[in-house]
Amino acid sequence: MLVGNSKIRPQKMPQMKPQKIVDGVKRFNQVSIPVNILFNFIFIIIALTCVIPLLFVIIISLSSNESIREIGYSFTPNEWTFSAYSYLWEMRNYIGRAFLVSIGITVVGTMLGLYLNSTMAYVLSRRSFKLRRFFTLMIFIPMLFNGGLVSTYLINTQLLHLQNTYLALILPICVSSFYIIVMRTYLQTTIPDSVVESAKIDGASQHRIFFHIILPISLPGLATIGLFLAFAYWNDWFSTMLYIQSNYAKMYPLQYVLVDIEENIQNMIRNAQYMMPGQSLSDIPAESVRMAIVVIVVLPIAMAYPYFQKYFITGLTIGSVKG
Repeated sequence: MLVGNSKIRPQKMPQMKPQKIVDGVKRFNQVSIPVNILFNFIFIIIALTCVIPLLFVIIISLSSNESIREIGYSFTPNEWTFSAYSYLWEMRNYIGRAFLVSIGITVVGTMLGLYLNSTMAYVLSRRSFKLRRFFTLMIFIPMLFNGGLVSTYLINTQLLHLQNTYLALILPICVSSFYIIVMRTYLQTTIPDSVVESAKIDGASQHRIFFHIILPISLPGLATIGLFLAFAYWNDWFSTMLYIQSNYAKMYPLQYVLVDIEENIQNMIRNAQYMMPGQSLSDIPAESVRMAIVVIVVLPIAMAYPYFQKYFITGLTIGSVKG
C-alpha cells in the first residue's frame, strides 16, 4: 500500500504459540496450595461421613450382648464376638438359598430392565418417529401420579396372574418412566442424527444400529440406570410380601428372609415368658444380629459399586452444561 512516496506495510497480529496457550489455560485452572489443602480436607470429611457409619455398624455386629447392655453402642466394645454371625450361620441353608434367589432376580431384572428402558428411550429420541410426542407424554404422566397400590396389585394378580411367580418380583420394578426419560435425554444429547442416518445409508437395520452403534456409545447412561435397577431389586422385599405366599418360602429373596429373621427375634423377645426353661434371652444376640443383617445386605452392593463408578459418575452429568 502506497501513501505518497512511502510504503505502509500491513501490521501482522501477534500470534501466540500453542504452548503458551496451554500454559495460560493451566495457570487459569490451577488452584493455589492453601485452597487445594482446604478442598482435600473437605473431601476427606465427606468420605469419613460415608465410611464411619458402615464401620460403626460392623463394630456393633461384632459386639457382645453384655457389652451393648453395659455401655451401649460403642467403637470400643468391652467384648468382641462373632455370635451374631454364628447365629445367622445356623440358618445358612435358608439364607444361602435366599441369597441365590436375590442374585438371580437382580441379574435377570437388571438386564431385562436395561433392554426395555433403552429400546423405548431410543425410539423416543429419534425425531423421525411420528408418535414421539404422544408416547413421551404417556410416559411422563406416571411420573406425576399413578394408579396406586390397589390397582397395581389387582392387575398383577387378577389380570396377569403373577402371584407366587418370580415374574411378580421382576416385572413391577423393571420399567420406570424416570429411567426412560433419563436414557432418552442421554441419547438425544450424545448421539447425533447423522450417525444413525449414515448407518441407514450403509444398509444397516434398526436392530443392527441399536446393538452395534447405539449401545456401545451409551455405556455411561446404561451403567447409571443399571445401578439404579440393581439397587431397587436387591433392596426390594415389599413385592415378596405382596405377591409371594408363605407356602412358597423357597422363592423368598434375601431381603425378605432377613426381615423375617429380625421379626422372629423380636417376637421371641416380646414372648420371653413363654420360652423353654433351658433358654434365655442372653442366648439371642438381638442387637448385633440386626447389625449383622445390615452388613450382609450392604456389602455385596458396596463391593460391586467401584466397577460401575466411572460410568455412573459420567451418567449423572447427563444434561449438564460442560465448559
